[in-house]
Amino acid sequence: EGLIEFYDSFKDMFEFFCKNTTIHGTIRLVCSDSNRMKTAFWTLLLLASFGMLYWQFALMFSQYWAYPAVLTMSMHSEPKMFPAITICNLDPYRFELVSEHLVQLDQMAEESVAFLYGINTSASLFHMNEKNIQAKDVSSSGNLSRSSFKLSPNFSLLRMPDPSNKLGKKYSKVGFRLCNATGGNCFYKTYSSGMDAVLEWYRFHYMNIMSQLPVIINISDHEEQIEDMVYSCQYDGEPCRRSDYVHFHHPVFGSCYTFNSKGTDSFWTATKPGIPYGLSLILRAEQRDHIPLLATVAGVKVMIHNHNQTPFLEHEGFDVRPGIATTIGIQQDEVNRLGGNYGKCTTNGNDVNVKLLYNNSYTLQACLHSCFQHIMVRKCGCGYYYYPLPPGAEYCDYNKHPAWGHCFYQLYSRLRNHHLNCFDQCPKPCRESLYKVSAGTAKWPSAKSQDWVRQALRHQNGYNSTSNRLDIAKVTIFYQQLNYKSVNESPLLSVNLLLSSMGSQWSLWFGSSVLSVVEMFELLIDMLVLSLLFCYQRLRSKKT
Repeated sequence: EGLIEFYDSFKDMFEFFCKNTTIHGTIRLVCSDSNRMKTAFWTLLLLASFGMLYWQFALMFSQYWAYPAVLTMSMHSEPKMFPAITICNLDPYRFELVSEHLVQLDQMAEESVAFLYGINTSASLFHMNEKNIQAKDVSSSGNLSRSSFKLSPNFSLLRMPDPSNKLGKKYSKVGFRLCNATGGNCFYKTYSSGMDAVLEWYRFHYMNIMSQLPVIINISDHEEQIEDMVYSCQYDGEPCRRSDYVHFHHPVFGSCYTFNSKGTDSFWTATKPGIPYGLSLILRAEQRDHIPLLATVAGVKVMIHNHNQTPFLEHEGFDVRPGIATTIGIQQDEVNRLGGNYGKCTTNGNDVNVKLLYNNSYTLQACLHSCFQHIMVRKCGCGYYYYPLPPGAEYCDYNKHPAWGHCFYQLYSRLRNHHLNCFDQCPKPCRESLYKVSAGTAKWPSAKSQDWVRQALRHQNGYNSTSNRLDIAKVTIFYQQLNYKSVNESPLLSVNLLLSSMGSQWSLWFGSSVLSVVEMFELLIDMLVLSLLFCYQRLRSKKT
């Protein structure tokens, strides 16, 4: 009895609550008990207030559980690391192991172009006498595959009428036929542009030829030195060092170098914006035409990307023309995503269901390529040559897998149309840096300065121009300004804001505080205890 306040009835308890609570309006239920109209009015008013209050609460919780986010933008200015820069000479190697097959493919390409357009291209167009690159540590099994591989004549280029054309002219599409393993399901991979069709047809055969090479090729003894491509390299007025770049070979874009790939050397810290404090390169932009039909572009491929990131040159980057000085200003933006309930993103890729096939940091493109390669190996029985292989898999070869082209092009079409689940399995990074690029060009060297520029390059770098066409280019990449924009996601309705909004609504409809809520809980407890006591008294009276 010292802990619980007893009442003779529920009415006494309710009257005590109405007279002593801090909730506004409840006392009117007791003071107006002699006037039933006022009592009914205040009762309805209080019930309506309760209804409106909890309706507002329901709206707040539904909005909170939707987890909306708002973008906040802030500007920062501080010294930062220069991005990674990848350059490629657009001139892939012609490896000794597959050189005979590439010569046969060039001859097939000549015949196809002559059949389609009646153009008799000379053999000199394909530069078949170029020096080949011999792979080191090639096993005898590679030589066996070289002798047993044969180019397939089943994928000839054809000209087909275009039924969708309504211009009245004799337009047609060009493509080649692909069939499944049984030959019962076939389709034509066609292009409205004959040039695109020839390039894709050549690449298709090229991938089958290159699949004969070992997965890991050591070309360190035969690779071009960086001086053969980069005549001059300076950053912030200082010459570049040999430790500032890494070399790799791309099957389409040729010999490539990545500057500042790790982003850990203080030498590449950007302390000032402007052209004099950026990366300045003088590049050889002349094609040796090892494999000319892989691309129709002459120049240098340049890509600006984050550190420890695989450069996907087929999706990003830009081409630099020979005989041109190109200045590229970059502006960095940072994007920070919330993740969790507010959106799908990953911090480092460890929580992604796709096993990455690249050794660098997580990116969306790396995940999509890995996801597609896993599906390709599972569905087609072999891997796409341009992507790394999962353990135990092999690259596609139409001598071993005759229907892989049919399988690949259908899968890739589904990927582009978002019909594969790769986009669902591959979230965006929670934090990433984006680079906006603006470029300007000018003729370089000028007509009056080209003689002494070429003489200086010939004297210092062994430059030797064997043709009248322009074969050098200058590229300058710099920060336009060091202040960068940071775009951050933040919760639109946090827990603190939710509680504050609930308190505001409670004060609006009842003019009380959180202690009034405690008073209501106290009333409910008193009602429960009093109900139990009354039940106990009735049971005891029945027994007596």
